[in-house]
Amino acid sequence: MRARRFMTGIGEFFDTVNSAMAVSAAVRDRRPAHPADLARLGIDPEQFRQINRR
Repeated sequence: MRARRFMTGIGEFFDTVNSAMAVSAAVRDRRPAHPADLARLGIDPEQFRQINRR
């Protein structure tokens, strides 16, 4: 049971890192980030869209 919890934690960590990389790439490429990736990172998708990128 303990190993399963450990593996779940590792999976969640990689999901978070993957979302961070996806949002970073979207910003770099000047395209909208996926709302699910933003939500996983604790970022409100509506507020994120309001950011003025020059």
